[in-house]
Amino acid sequence: MKTLLARLAMIGVAMTLGAGGPVHAAATPSGALQVEVVGTGRPLLMIPGLNSSAEVWRQTCLALKDVQCHLVQLPGFAGAAPADPLPDDFLPAMRDQLLAYVHEQKLDHPAVIGHSLGGVVTLDMAVQEPDALGPLVIVDAVPFYAGMQNPQATAQSVRTLAGQMRASMLAADAASYQAQAEAGLAPLTNVAERLPELKRWGRDSDRATTAAAMYSMLVHDLRQAVSGIRSPTLVLGAWASYQSFGATEASARTIFQTQYAALPGVRIELSADGHHFLMWDDPHWLQTQVQAFLDSHR
Repeated sequence: MKTLLARLAMIGVAMTLGAGGPVHAAATPSGALQVEVVGTGRPLLMIPGLNSSAEVWRQTCLALKDVQCHLVQLPGFAGAAPADPLPDDFLPAMRDQLLAYVHEQKLDHPAVIGHSLGGVVTLDMAVQEPDALGPLVIVDAVPFYAGMQNPQATAQSVRTLAGQMRASMLAADAASYQAQAEAGLAPLTNVAERLPELKRWGRDSDRATTAAAMYSMLVHDLRQAVSGIRSPTLVLGAWASYQSFGATEASARTIFQTQYAALPGVRIELSADGHHFLMWDDPHWLQTQVQAFLDSHR
């Protein structure tokens, strides 16, 4: 379990370019979701991961054809104002705000792509309202992070350790917190030029939001709940980031297949060389996979 928490901390604490057509930002109050709409075509919600900016998806957005990108900025991350008050349970709160946005904007079965924490939120949205969404693309995320190392783990069994992790994050002095965060950055991307951007996003993220989000991600187990998802789902995974934890392509595939065993018809593809930020590390592969998947599910 300690290895799993270290891996999640590496992904989380450490982290986390205009297309043709109209560009506008949806009006949102301070501390709420912010959404920038780019282009015209089929609506596509693009949800970033923990501590990440919506900018993480812009390159992908511009490369896709016939889509209207809804670039989501989650509150509290990468300089966005945190929610006030902070939600008691971060993931369901983001899920509900995004589903409300879908309904308020009258988006007809939008496609949704989510990275890391954003992928878990995407799954939770489809579990909560299985008839509201179109195809889903999940980028390097699983339904239950705490079950990656120990499939027998449950949401209840990890609560104590998850609570200790949250308390430790909140209690650390600023220098120690930032040093730990930045120490785990390099394995997350194979594009060294992106590291200063990731450092800035981490520095600009609200610590209480990050801690709450990581705790929420650890104690929510969607492995069985995904059986109720009706949207076609593509999972794009990475494994090269985690070789220091003993991962191989075969072992990573087994983890993904086990985690998504209950999701009917799920398709799982692994990048050969990309790290956690697949949209930067293996952009042509990711863009090709996403475009073909969306085209096949009109």
